Amino acid sequence: MNNRIYFRLLLGVIMALFSKTAHTKMPTNSFVFQPLLTGKPISLDDLKGKVILIVNTASKCGFTGQYDGLEKLFQNFRSQGFMVIGVPSNDFGSQEPGTSEEISTFCKRNYGVTFPITMKYNVKGKDAHPFYKLARSRFGLAGAPKWNFHKYLISRKGELVNFFHSTTKPSSSRLIKAIEAELK
Repeated sequence: MNNRIYFRLLLGVIMALFSKTAHTKMPTNSFVFQPLLTGKPISLDDLKGKVILIVNTASKCGFTGQYDGLEKLFQNFRSQGFMVIGVPSNDFGSQEPGTSEEISTFCKRNYGVTFPITMKYNVKGKDAHPFYKLARSRFGLAGAPKWNFHKYLISRKGELVNFFHSTTKPSSSRLIKAIEAELK
């Protein structure tokens, strides 16, 4: 599959990830979607050429403190074309029971999160969001989320290039080196 087709496929999956419902059919020429809990639209054009870290998140998890590190990553690299996108999920231990508004307030108040947070989605099983199904097909069972704060890295070309388990802290040299390699 050539890179242009793969990039369009990935952007379509990301559009679905950020639409108000994962089942909303988005026209292929649509460049606006709703990723934020606040409902402010973001153009897909804003993501073209960016390196993206997609992280399934939860507010009541032992890894929740990673929000702080994710925000630091976002602030450190955003001027170089880096984006962090948080995807709240209640799939693991029911650790994200909140509403969109509660999740947004929690992230901002406790961790000063400024990167985009999506609506809450399933990230595992038959009801997993299409992005997570695509990631599982790309990386297999080993790369599927086993818990909250699993991370996927997407290159500037729109390719899923790596994954990092929940135990990989945002300050991990392995993660930072992978991000820096993609930003070059």
